[in-house]
Amino acid sequence: MSQTEKQLSEKESLNLIATMINKAKDSYHDTGVSAIMWGTIIAICALVKLSEIQFNYRLPFDINLITILAIIPQIFISIKEKKRRRVKSYDDVYMDYIWLAFGICIFLMVFIVNTVHAELGPVMHEYRQMSAGKKDGIDFRFSEFVMPLFLLLYGIPTFITGAACRFRPMLWGGLLCWVCCIIALFTTIKIDLLLTAFSAIAAWLIPGIILEADYRKAKKGLLSANV
Repeated sequence: MSQTEKQLSEKESLNLIATMINKAKDSYHDTGVSAIMWGTIIAICALVKLSEIQFNYRLPFDINLITILAIIPQIFISIKEKKRRRVKSYDDVYMDYIWLAFGICIFLMVFIVNTVHAELGPVMHEYRQMSAGKKDGIDFRFSEFVMPLFLLLYGIPTFITGAACRFRPMLWGGLLCWVCCIIALFTTIKIDLLLTAFSAIAAWLIPGIILEADYRKAKKGLLSANV
């Protein structure tokens, strides 16, 4: 083997190892943990809420409050990663903040919706009773205009992450959330919840599983290269 070929071979090997390190750096987002967790929790929230409406029962708390279960570990893991890494790339920093801001916004959205519903609910109930039987009565239901707002919010970090990381499943997932947002404006609350569950699975859960599989593959390759 010539000296030039040897140098190229060594350079290719170093590039390969560097690529594997970048892919298997245990990041909260790169491993797919964040996407899998959010996709699972949001889908469960939507389907449980649909079950409440379909079978006419109510849990003693708003199921959407379990989104806190996603925010807490996200903060904990981000802090743990910060302590473990001496150097953290700019991409990792802004991704952490984007998803942390997303989690906080979801929690605030749930709080706002519950507060508005508590104030508006009795008024709309009284209005429906007064307008019962009238042809020009407007049957406005606040709940049917809530899910499009959530779908609008879901698409933001998903689209940014997909575009920034050049990860098409999540990029298309963000666009899907916005398409479902528009559709949900013209559908009933039951369809809205199905669209929400579908969006969470397609935009987060499935891409997260793909990321997790790629992460395991890259980490396995890195271990083999080190050997």
